[in-house]
Amino acid sequence: MAKYGKRTTAARSAFAGKSLVSVEEAVTLLKANSKAKFDETIEIAMNLGVDPRHADQMVRGTVNLPNGTGKTVRVAVFARGAKAEEALAAGADIVGAEDLMEIVQGGKIDFDRCIATPDMMPVVGRLGKVLGPRNLMPNPKIGTVTMDVKEAIEAAKGGQVQFKVEKAGVIQAGVGKVSFDEVKLAENIRSFVDAVAKAKPTGSKGAYMKKIVVSSTMGPSVTLSVDSATGQ
Repeated sequence: MAKYGKRTTAARSAFAGKSLVSVEEAVTLLKANSKAKFDETIEIAMNLGVDPRHADQMVRGTVNLPNGTGKTVRVAVFARGAKAEEALAAGADIVGAEDLMEIVQGGKIDFDRCIATPDMMPVVGRLGKVLGPRNLMPNPKIGTVTMDVKEAIEAAKGGQVQFKVEKAGVIQAGVGKVSFDEVKLAENIRSFVDAVAKAKPTGSKGAYMKKIVVSSTMGPSVTLSVDSATGQ
């Protein structure tokens, strides 16, 4: 997350005395301070009161952002026969079986989401050390191991975001672009926070959402009021 720079001083004065801001205030500030020559991504980072080293405190899931991510997502699908044809028809960028496995093993990973039919998991399983660290390993719990490849591809390309808590108890994701209007960005942020809230694990004790920060790629970071973000 970027820190405030000199160019954000004027905008910060509008929030003088506020340690936490509402979602709407945060979006206004981020858009006002976007100076990059490209369409910056709006990113969210959530510090959760969990220890993911314990299985009952793992936080993982997906959310379909109502206004999409603004990002072009390249999808790879491991499938054979009719399901491979279905994947191509649905807009998959790369489709294959053992041939795709060999490409990935060779170090070429030209995709952002990986989907597999259940029968392909013995093949995909060999790629765990390659896809796992990149959070690309297909998983039935988040809908990327499925026979309904068409739906999975459409979800991935339509704005579905995957999230998984990191070792330090932090979840990070992109939730839109600076070019989105303020209402759409606010809707996306609240949808993401709501999905993480619903994914609260049984082993979480005490405060679940400790801190929520949003930022643009090159701009300021702003700390949200948890109550505002959760609609409480």
